[in-house]
Amino acid sequence: MTRLIAAACLAGIAGFAGAVPSAHAETRIGAVATNFRLLGADDKVVVERLDDPKIPNVACYASFARTGGVKGSLGVATDPSRFALSCIATGPVTLPPGLPAKKQIAAISASFLVKHFNLYRLVDPDHKAVVYMLISTKLIHGSPANAVSAVPVTGG
Repeated sequence: MTRLIAAACLAGIAGFAGAVPSAHAETRIGAVATNFRLLGADDKVVVERLDDPKIPNVACYASFARTGGVKGSLGVATDPSRFALSCIATGPVTLPPGLPAKKQIAAISASFLVKHFNLYRLVDPDHKAVVYMLISTKLIHGSPANAVSAVPVTGG
């Protein structure tokens, strides 16, 4: 029975891992400790920049909670689904031809293989904007936690 459960978990993880894009520019901007932990790392809020791989001059900044302590230091803690998102244009924003109306463009791990914060790009052609949505997902049950930011299309 234990082997059956382990096999099912590995199959689910292997299927989920294939859904997370790995080719995106992600840069850690910094972190601020929010709670002292006697053992292991402190709890903190982390800020990362996620660049859109298909639209130059767009940078999204995601802040999210990281659990510290022994589990956090070992990388097996599950981070809470608390995060924020802000996207900016750093120059003219143009949409390349054939850009899909909706696409997952990045993922941030929020626990060991089970939970991620996924960044999606949505195109609003009526208002000439690109909308970015950060959501929390789990392998078994999703979460309604989300954040949204939009960037105007300024070029052709």
